[in-house]
Amino acid sequence: MTRVYVGIGSNIEPERHIRAALDALALHYGDLVVSPVYESEAIGFNGPAFLNLVVSFETEQALLDVAQRLTSIERSNNYLGGAEKFSSRTLDIDLLLYGDAVGVFGAVTLPRSDIVDYAYTLWPLVDIAADEKHPAHGLTYRDMKKQFSAAQKLRPIPFVWKGRQLSGAA
Repeated sequence: MTRVYVGIGSNIEPERHIRAALDALALHYGDLVVSPVYESEAIGFNGPAFLNLVVSFETEQALLDVAQRLTSIERSNNYLGGAEKFSSRTLDIDLLLYGDAVGVFGAVTLPRSDIVDYAYTLWPLVDIAADEKHPAHGLTYRDMKKQFSAAQKLRPIPFVWKGRQLSGAA
């Protein structure tokens, strides 16, 4: 079994699309470890705030099969591939980590650079994997967060999925 981490984000009907993503991931992968949900400002464009979180699960599926499943879940939520990098999204699911894989696998580069570039990915990853080490940098995610210097407004928000409180206001 391989431990997988995915980042989920949405700023178009985000509660609906994030719940749909969690439902689909649970259907395909079983038990999920789910971070708190954070609200973050749009980066690179003027738009509504995003809701972001990180989810982890174990799978026997091959890396590219997992990537294909994530794309399928995005598309089932009206995601239009090929949109500008910095634009509004109904649902964006990014494969962040697949075990300790490092490198380029088809169209997937791992570990995903968003982990070191954006608080909206690193903060929720720390919430569920603080003491795990980044496979390329060798630092724990907790230590990476301590060294993170980019300014980005981020706050945990109340969010419930399947009757379970994932996060609350801090």
